[in-house]
Amino acid sequence: MAIASTLQKRTIRRGKLPTVSETDYEHLAAFRHALRDFLHFSEQAALAAGVPPQQHQAMLVIRGFAKRDNVTVGELAGQLRIKHHSAVGLVNRMVADGLMEKSRNPDNYRQMLVRLTARGRRALKKLSPVHKMELARIGPSLRKMLEHLETAS
Repeated sequence: MAIASTLQKRTIRRGKLPTVSETDYEHLAAFRHALRDFLHFSEQAALAAGVPPQQHQAMLVIRGFAKRDNVTVGELAGQLRIKHHSAVGLVNRMVADGLMEKSRNPDNYRQMLVRLTARGRRALKKLSPVHKMELARIGPSLRKMLEHLETAS
């Protein structure tokens, strides 16, 4: 997993790092805390809906994949930032729970494709509106933090 982009790495090597003020530290800490709060909210909402948080995230990856209703297990692993074998286990659990189905890729038989079942789509449909509402609630404060960090030098 790359922590910094190639451009950021070059900038760091050349010693062209931006200065960080006390206010920047406050905004960085507040932004990190807001992200963790949202992730905690998401985990709790998923559990309340009877879905393990990682399964909710996997369903969102599949549903959110551009103009496709399926993804490869490798794509799912990459989007979730987990190892391929962990994604295989996750997929198998979700298939057993009836949230997902898998099939061989007709274009590449080494790949497994996964897609949401009707049950998986219903579960995601219950969770997504509350996530959207929470993001609408916290969005203005996140924007303020980001604007400060983008303009600070």
